[in-house]
Amino acid sequence: MTRTPLFAATAIIISFAATIRILAAQPAVQDRIDVGKQVFKSANCVGCHKWHGNGGGGYGGDALSLRKTELTREQIIETVNCGRPGTGMPFHLRGAYESQPCYGLTRAQISDSMPPEAAGFLRPGEVEAVVDYVIAHVKGKGEPTYDECTAFFGSASRVCGIYKTPPQSAAVPDNSPKN
Repeated sequence: MTRTPLFAATAIIISFAATIRILAAQPAVQDRIDVGKQVFKSANCVGCHKWHGNGGGGYGGDALSLRKTELTREQIIETVNCGRPGTGMPFHLRGAYESQPCYGLTRAQISDSMPPEAAGFLRPGEVEAVVDYVIAHVKGKGEPTYDECTAFFGSASRVCGIYKTPPQSAAVPDNSPKN
């Protein structure tokens, strides 16, 4: 059986259309990161880790810096799902330590070190999105900047003013006493 040029062209078009449908069905990476930022806000990650991820005091205790973490993506996902035993980091996975073992442990095995339950559970896609946001915008970054602050809060936010670099002023005269 010989194939005609029309048959080959039709096959290419069908293949191209299938590829376009597959790509259209997948959320863009930036969309996932934007969803992750919203989850970071709505799940109250900012309550302990702060908007910039440097951590500090919060209702759950002294949160670790997400900027300095050396955890892998998979380890961060497990931490969001399962919380951190013996700390105030809550678990966000429905059934954690019960129908879903965490760190290989059940509620009975962890007993007194059981982390608190989050105010709301997250779906697996939300957990992955918030972790992707942390990896893209927080993990491994230096000190927070004005641009990062306005990207988080919006350019109209007054909270970001503390991150503005003071304008360079003219040389300040040295008024110290001379010997």
